[in-house]
Parts: sequence; structure tokens; C-alpha cells
Amino acid sequence: MEDKIKGINTICTHVGEIEDKQFGGAISPIYTSTSYAYIDAEISRYPRYSNTPNQEYLCKKIAALEETETAMILGSGMAAISTTLLSLLSSGDHILFQNDIYGGTRNLAEAQFDRYGIEFSFTEGLEVSDFEKEIRDNTKVIYIESPSNPILKIVDIKAVAQLAKSRNILSAIDNTFATPVIQKPSTMGIDIVLHSATKYFGGHSDICAGAVATSEDLKKTIWSLSKNLGGSLSDYTVWLLERSMKTLVIRVKAQQENAMKLSKYLYDHNLTKTVYYPGLTTHENHDLAKRQMNGFGAMMSFEFDDSIDVNSFLKSLELIKPSMSLAGVESTMLVPAETSHHLLKQEDRLKQGITDNLIRFSVGIEDTEDIIQDIEQAIVKATNK
Repeated sequence: MEDKIKGINTICTHVGEIEDKQFGGAISPIYTSTSYAYIDAEISRYPRYSNTPNQEYLCKKIAALEETETAMILGSGMAAISTTLLSLLSSGDHILFQNDIYGGTRNLAEAQFDRYGIEFSFTEGLEVSDFEKEIRDNTKVIYIESPSNPILKIVDIKAVAQLAKSRNILSAIDNTFATPVIQKPSTMGIDIVLHSATKYFGGHSDICAGAVATSEDLKKTIWSLSKNLGGSLSDYTVWLLERSMKTLVIRVKAQQENAMKLSKYLYDHNLTKTVYYPGLTTHENHDLAKRQMNGFGAMMSFEFDDSIDVNSFLKSLELIKPSMSLAGVESTMLVPAETSHHLLKQEDRLKQGITDNLIRFSVGIEDTEDIIQDIEQAIVKATNK
């Protein structure tokens, strides 16, 4: 039946569920065992191998959503990213990163890769030509993130994938902000799709997980390292994640609808200096986003003018939570310079457009009128008299 399912809501609801043959329950049972029979068994199941029943079936859901051959789950988004990259790169290899990426990913390269003899560099811009001129003879991977964290820059995914293939280079993307609800990079030629499943896949700010969606061959390479590093998930967390993903489309679409309204509200506000949201026609990559995305997502960032004290504004919020992470059903805000990108040098942050006053806004499912009212009252309290 699963191979006949096409609708994304149906995939979220039914693909990857485990049939309760014993009692006929409506939801997947949890298999919490850490020890499985091995004599005459078709699969040697072990939690660290990411192949317990709950792990195996959740991966089917993720692969179906991303339209890849298979998938893997790991203990966090950074576990997925680090395990993938370290499995594909060896001493003497080079990886080319898009300049605008999550701070943790950039810090992984800058803090660790030299130890392994892995070369890395960052593009100056986001045009395909910017990637092409940085390719070296030893480049093995091109890594992108679109929309980017936190400025919401958009990369031409198909063009980068084609460039990589023409040079026999693997391509990888962090698809956390978009989710497969909004874009499916594998259909545009990307080899490896990565997620912080903590975010929209989990969606309720109570799960930490990572995901890799790719081909069977590449999964074998990544898995061979992952089982040694041991970044696996407990089956209870896996079960929670599978439960949460049933409502992925409903949540993302509601959040996206709110984000469109709130981006226009912030853009029109007389105390707002800048709004970064690809759904706005003023966004530099708006036309590209329209071509390759099914919507514009629920993340944005913005800056007030100098009359607003940012820390006072965040502390004055009553409904929106000044909180780490993103993509829960509740709206949250944070200052990337102090959180997600604080490990970057200030010059590198500013080069990406991440000022000390930039606010990242993860839009939730609340009524937009209530969110706007909360922003307005916080502005009044934070305005420099």
C-alpha cells in the first residue's frame, strides 16, 4: 500500500507507521528493547545501528517525504551533519560551503576539520559562478543551505546540483527551514538532504534529533561511520518524532500563512529597518524562491531602527518566547549574534549580514492578531524615550 501513497498529508499520517498486529492499536507501538534475537534473523537489530523497528519505519516516512531511496535518523541535527561530512571526507579532501550557513555547521569546519586534514572554503556570494570559481581539484562535497539561517537567503538548488554533478562532486543541503513540505531538493538533483529534526519534524520543542535522506549507496557510507560514533536515538524519542510528523504539513502551512501576514506587518511598521523573508517581493531572491519552493516557510528575521532597544524588546514580550531553537508551534524570537551564531567571529557574522541587533523570528500557529498585539506592546516598552 505504501508505494501507492502520493499525497503528502497521507505520507505524513501513514507511511512509516508500524501495524499493531497483536492488539490492533491505531498508532505505532513502541519497541523499547535494546537487545534483539540474532540467530536466523534477517536483520541484526541494535539501537546504535539505527535499525530497531521504530527507527527503521520512521526512516521510511522521512525518505518518502524527501523522495529519496532511504534515510537515517541520528541524535541531533549536528550529529547528522557531522557524521555525514566526516564519512564522505578524508585527509586531503576539500569541501565547499555556501557562506551563509548555520553557525554550528560553520564552527564544525573551523574548529575541527584542520585536525583531520580536511580543507574547506566558503563562497563569497550565492550565484552558481561563486561556487564554480571556488571548486578545487580535490573538492569532494558542495554544501548549501536554502533558505539560510538566519538571513533567509535563497540558493539556486538545481543549478548548484547540476554544477556538482558536472564535476563529479557530491552535493548536500540543509533543508531544515524549508522542510519537504516546501521543497524537495532530491528532485532538483541534490545527493544528500539533511535536517535538524528537532525543528519542524518534531515541531513541539520537546525532541532533539537529526535526519539524513539520500541514496542506498551513500547511506551505507554514512551508516558505517554512524554506528561507530554512536549518535543514535532512543526508541521513545523516535516514536515521539513519528507521532509529531503526522501533523507536519498542517503545522507548517499554518505557520507559513502566519509568517506571510507578519512579514508584511513588520515590513510596513515605521520602526522596522529591515525584514528578511523570501515571501516579500522586496526580498532579493523572491523570484528564485517562487520557482523552487512551494511557499516561503515560517522563518524570518528583522531589525528595528535605533529607537528600539532589542534586549528590552525581547524581555517585554509576553506571548512570543525569547527562546533558543525554532519551529515549535509557539512563536519564538532570538538574537543570532548571541545564540545560533555566537561562535562566529563578529567580522564573519557582519559579512553575512548578521548584526548584533538582528532578531530571528520563528512564527508559530497562534492567531496573528495576538502575535501583533504582543509585538506592539513590547515595542512601546522598549522604545528609547
